[in-house]
Amino acid sequence: MQKCSAILTVSVLWALSAAALERPDTTFKIFQFPADQIPRVDGDVSDWDMVPTDYAVGIDQLKDTVHDSPIDTTDLDVTVRVGWVKGLNRLYFLYEAYDDYWDFSHRDLHNDILEIVVDGDLSGGPLIPQLREDKETNGLEGLDGHFKFHGVHAQNYHVLTPADGKPWTMVWGANQWIYELPWANAAAHYDFAPGDSGHYTLEFWITPFDYAPADGPERAVESKLEEGTLIGLSWCILDYDDVEVKQQEFEGFWNLSHKTTMFGNASELVGFRLMPLEKALRDPVEAQWEFTVLDMERRLVAFKDLSYGDIHSWHWDFGDGNTSTEQHPIHQYAEPGTTYTVTLYVEGPEGKARMSKVWDVIVR
Repeated sequence: MQKCSAILTVSVLWALSAAALERPDTTFKIFQFPADQIPRVDGDVSDWDMVPTDYAVGIDQLKDTVHDSPIDTTDLDVTVRVGWVKGLNRLYFLYEAYDDYWDFSHRDLHNDILEIVVDGDLSGGPLIPQLREDKETNGLEGLDGHFKFHGVHAQNYHVLTPADGKPWTMVWGANQWIYELPWANAAAHYDFAPGDSGHYTLEFWITPFDYAPADGPERAVESKLEEGTLIGLSWCILDYDDVEVKQQEFEGFWNLSHKTTMFGNASELVGFRLMPLEKALRDPVEAQWEFTVLDMERRLVAFKDLSYGDIHSWHWDFGDGNTSTEQHPIHQYAEPGTTYTVTLYVEGPEGKARMSKVWDVIVR
């Protein structure tokens, strides 16, 4: 079993931001893949070899919140890794599991399940109408609540492991479109039959939504994933162990949140931090910058240095014959209706770099 060493020592500010989550003293990490090494969902998990072991969340972090069963890795053993790519609002997952009895022959939800709940903007609160105290006064009972509210601001995925003759997941809510491309995808690898023991591997990615209505993606709002921010995320594993008994209760409800009702309340999820790129994946010095037009009529532009590394000097070439050695300069262009090639040169003890943007800066 791979033990989880994914727990970060969180600062006071981070702890405050996680106050609405379960396990507020524990924050897990989401690995940032480089933009040129986005993991492929194809059943080949070698893309994940670059992920350090301290991103792995093992079964030692889970608790059976229904039956209070002790951990027995000869019965069930799981490891989950989570990743992201800066600029894409996707969460990537690698799920690796051993089960002594894989149960997946029925057509219904009697199926070994990885249940994942995600709250991309930490809005918290119930995501199923049954857990809302005001469901009667706000007209959220029955099918009205299912279509208007269920899974709209945070989403619950019943990932079927394996999914034999079924979609790879069931979305608990009326917004079933979110598990299909271009919003999600999955690929599994296994070689066992129902009732067998064996190892199971699943790669998948999902798109978290701040607003995911039942009527489709036209009005949907993706959660914006940004480096350093915290999201609400948790999972539980429903372990069935008898394919012959259709209505058998699952044997275990292994839960990362340690709160059973995390399945329908986003305030009971766990904090996950969207991490920056690991140092080993970066050059010692990298030049990068962005700009904002403060006043188009005056052609006044603010430049912001976004460079990486131990940098001691900055040199800006604004493309009009003028330069600056400030880190974050403001420059006024004299000529209207012109595009400019702007270059930032940075230097430090470990090296130097430049970033030129051709015609990005346009003033009129």
